[in-house]
Amino acid sequence: MTATMLLAGPAPVAAALPVTLEEGGFSEPLFVTHAGDSRLFVVEKGGLIKIAGGGTFLDISTKVSVTGERGLLGLAFDPNYATSGLFYVDYTRGDGDVVVAEYRRSSLDPDVADPTYERILLTIEHSGASHHNGGWIGFSADLLFIAVGDAANSANAQSLNTLLGKILRINPEDPDGNGVKTYGIPGNNPYVGKAGMDEIWAFGFRNPWRCSHDRGTGTIWCGDVGEGSFEEIDRGPFKARNYGWPLLEGLHYFNYPNKPQGAVCTSNCRTRPILDYAHSVNGDDNSSVTGGYVARRAGASLRGKYIFGDLGSGRVWAIPANFQRGDPMPAPLAQTAFTISSFGEGFDGRIYVVDIGGAVYRLNDS
Repeated sequence: MTATMLLAGPAPVAAALPVTLEEGGFSEPLFVTHAGDSRLFVVEKGGLIKIAGGGTFLDISTKVSVTGERGLLGLAFDPNYATSGLFYVDYTRGDGDVVVAEYRRSSLDPDVADPTYERILLTIEHSGASHHNGGWIGFSADLLFIAVGDAANSANAQSLNTLLGKILRINPEDPDGNGVKTYGIPGNNPYVGKAGMDEIWAFGFRNPWRCSHDRGTGTIWCGDVGEGSFEEIDRGPFKARNYGWPLLEGLHYFNYPNKPQGAVCTSNCRTRPILDYAHSVNGDDNSSVTGGYVARRAGASLRGKYIFGDLGSGRVWAIPANFQRGDPMPAPLAQTAFTISSFGEGFDGRIYVVDIGGAVYRLNDS
């Protein structure tokens, strides 16, 4: 580790972000998380999961396509990982399809995954586009949530007959018993017994890039990447909700019948985001939202605030977890020189910032 650094970008629109370099030298890191202990697991786009300061945990680089936005995109540890040794990854395979698979810890070394074991839970046809993959996966209790992009076909987001453009919810350790699926469908998923695919929890997303569960309340937050003018932050409740794409881009009409594109939606707006922000305001160069986390660490100065950023501009914002739609968008918390591919949360609640250029930083929030 190095001493604390204050990393500022070129635009004097906000203060620098107080961070400490946790570790550098990664190859296109896309995510960082924990396994219920002090270790940090860093996901690299090319198919490796590394333990900060401790070598390679998993290598599936031969299975992963890295064309465009493809790659090893998500990682989630079983809530009972200490005893089960199970964890889950989201990646794009050679043909571009999205795969969610189960892996397990080696019985010989807790810092290495078992190289002989893979159980594929879910494969989602995605070969038509190398972008809009989504890729976040995360647990709430024993149920796994999966964010999937629209495969660059906006019609997918509004169709309940495809898993594209959705947030899904499954039980990975409870197969349905008839051999058709290797996972279970929670009985209270909104489309069980109704028209629509049983896995769907929410729909109307373009490319949900980095979601999280608030460790204090369980509420889901997602950043959904916009088409050309607006980025959005969505906050639960998600169940059965339609988040609007491509009818809406953020809070604005996009492809809504008989409505002017770009005007603010005022009625029949589906579930509007909690906020949106523009790509170009006073010369701003925002371009792609990166969803983050609600800070919950005891004693943290940002405790109770949701921290997120923009990959293109390097800006970071913090809004109260009880932020209401219509509240003014705050000024950026910080301006960085990072290309922010993700945020992460440690076991102790510390927030981390991932720069796809090769490093993971710890936010000095105290």
